[in-house]
Amino acid sequence: MGKLTEFEQTVAQRIKEQIELNKQKDELGNVDLQKAMELVKEAGAILLDVRPPAKVTGENAEEADIPDAYYTPYNEFTEYLDILPEDKTTVIVTACLKGLFASRVKAYLEVLGYENVFVFTGNIEDWIASHKAHKGEI
Repeated sequence: MGKLTEFEQTVAQRIKEQIELNKQKDELGNVDLQKAMELVKEAGAILLDVRPPAKVTGENAEEADIPDAYYTPYNEFTEYLDILPEDKTTVIVTACLKGLFASRVKAYLEVLGYENVFVFTGNIEDWIASHKAHKGEI
């Protein structure tokens, strides 16, 4: 393995710290719908719907009025960094259709120093439908 630059060493150290934090989470931070909703309702988490625009059918989580939800498409994620909380301990749940883009964004957030990031492993469309049903819109 080649020698790491100072920047790469810093990033590697941040990754190591985040891995240790994730070891303390059930399922390494992967959550089902019930746990994800609990994090939003009880822990004050923000929800990031990170589906690329081409993968959104109907409304995104923000348009569906899920509390504290933001649409931050994976392929444009860096354009939405200003909506992220200043407090790096804020709970954040990332979501998409299968967890692939959500897992990537979770990793990006962790490299940025966010300590309490979780991935919703289900389909965000199911969450939106559940939210709408609960509000009586379906």
